[in-house]
Amino acid sequence: MKHVLSVLVKNQPGVLVRVASMFSRREFNIESLTVGETEKSEFSRITVVVSGDENIVDQVMKQLGKLPDVEVVKRLNEGSSVYRIMTLIKVQADDTNRLDVLKMAELFGARVIDVQPTTLIFEITGSEDKVKAFNRVLSSYKVLEVIQTGFTGLERGEHTILEYCEEREYYGKNLL
Repeated sequence: MKHVLSVLVKNQPGVLVRVASMFSRREFNIESLTVGETEKSEFSRITVVVSGDENIVDQVMKQLGKLPDVEVVKRLNEGSSVYRIMTLIKVQADDTNRLDVLKMAELFGARVIDVQPTTLIFEITGSEDKVKAFNRVLSSYKVLEVIQTGFTGLERGEHTILEYCEEREYYGKNLL
């Protein structure tokens, strides 16, 4: 089973390497990984997808939480979160099939981002199921290249991951 984790980290050099190294040392597999700066420049957010049962995911979350550069680790549950991936797809499209390919793209809400005499490049953003369905439809044409980002996601509603930073304010400090 896939689990999507949102990890708020300090926006500093080497943090991603330390996070990825933790996965490697513990022999956890990363299925998808995206990283980007947040609305607060001192933080980056890592969205990581891991497979496994509850015990594995709990262990991943605990190990991530022990890293000093990690501020918050939060599981994004499917029902209370929104996930998206973005895919670029280059399709062979000449005068004989160009209109058909464009109609398929329109049905899926894909955008044409490059037009050449014999190819089209589409951008499609959405759920994993939507992107896979679009890829299946295009498979009846000649798909030349596909590149896909990892998952990215946000929890629905007013809560933000930054709210959880306050809970770790004393992390690692000797309070006695």
